Amino acid sequence: MFNKIILIGNLTRDPEMRYTPQGTSVCNFGIAVNRKYKQGEEAKEEVTFINVVVFGKHADVCGQYLNKGRSVLVEGRLQERRWETEDGQKRSKHEVVAQSVLFLSKKQGPADMDSPGGGEAAAPVETTDIEPF
Repeated sequence: MFNKIILIGNLTRDPEMRYTPQGTSVCNFGIAVNRKYKQGEEAKEEVTFINVVVFGKHADVCGQYLNKGRSVLVEGRLQERRWETEDGQKRSKHEVVAQSVLFLSKKQGPADMDSPGGGEAAAPVETTDIEPF
């Protein structure tokens, strides 16, 4: 079987950091992925919201440098989590477990042309040593 997903989107919220009882870093964030298409003569846009989870040192880097609105390329696998609430309701949720997160550059407007980083601290370009392509 093959389970691989590659997405490019913008963060919908600031990353949330937490730690497992063993001390492993876990970073959760959401991204919005847009799809533009034509239906007849009308241009339409569809937005899909996806939850992403990152573990270990990659989670630390994402938690430190990412923020709402930032564009990222996420490569990982799709996972479904299932649980039961206290009142007996069954719940499930799909999320992407990221193996790599590539920080994409922000678009520079006229006011940003002189400052390549837009006044932010320089972030690493990618959080892994593995090239996705």
